[in-house]
Amino acid sequence: MNKFSRYCRSILFTPALVTERSVKATTSHADISLIDLEDSVAAARKAEARARAVEFFSRRAETPCRRAVRINNLGSPDGLLDLLALRECLHGPEVVMIPKVESPRDVEIAGQLLGSQVELIVIIETSRGVENLSATLAANAHLTATIFGAADFALSTGSSLDWHSLYHARARLVTATRAAGLHPLDSPWFDVVDTAGLETAAKRARDLGYGGMGAVHPRQVPIINAVFSPSTTDIEHARRITVASHSDGSGMCLVDGVATGAPFIEAAQRLLHEFDAR
Repeated sequence: MNKFSRYCRSILFTPALVTERSVKATTSHADISLIDLEDSVAAARKAEARARAVEFFSRRAETPCRRAVRINNLGSPDGLLDLLALRECLHGPEVVMIPKVESPRDVEIAGQLLGSQVELIVIIETSRGVENLSATLAANAHLTATIFGAADFALSTGSSLDWHSLYHARARLVTATRAAGLHPLDSPWFDVVDTAGLETAAKRARDLGYGGMGAVHPRQVPIINAVFSPSTTDIEHARRITVASHSDGSGMCLVDGVATGAPFIEAAQRLLHEFDAR
């Protein structure tokens, strides 16, 4: 069983320069609230954003929401300065997200500077990043998840953001991540008004094997959480499978007229372990 299979359904990205949004984000019901130092901050204001993030992480968390930060690319001075600044925070982030990862190098650097108390998520958003996935995912024991960077991947390959154009990369990422025993997250849906499009994209990602996705606005979080959580009907069906498998004892049982073997039984047990409150 994948020990990180319910690691995260939703990550809410908030610009570091808007401190009041960062505070509100922790009450959004996102599984992880993330302060962004990278794409949402202009180059001239990186130092200011870093200082605000340090101030934020110098205060103790007031909600159960897990707190994270996306640093800058570790191929740039700002990325290294971000890591050094985070080392000084009194109540540092539980999770650090590393962008534009293309090899084990960035994961190794972050792991060495942050230590074992911080979990790492890598953003895979270039063709080279996809090609080097296996080596990257084996680089550090504290690497817990990957997230697909659709916009930058499309930019790096010249493709469109259409689902079919990016299907191959998405499938490669989810397969390699699951093989490494980690948790795959899909790219955010960038249109904050098109909630129907968000729901469709989330369901496609879920059906492909992703365990969650990013959010760029609080209104997206409930939709994402709902898609990546089982319904009451799903939970009841899983219970019936588990009961039938225990009663039968042969390894194969009939549930609602369907022949149900080991993969279905294990999937039902996993779902109940992760989501059933009883």
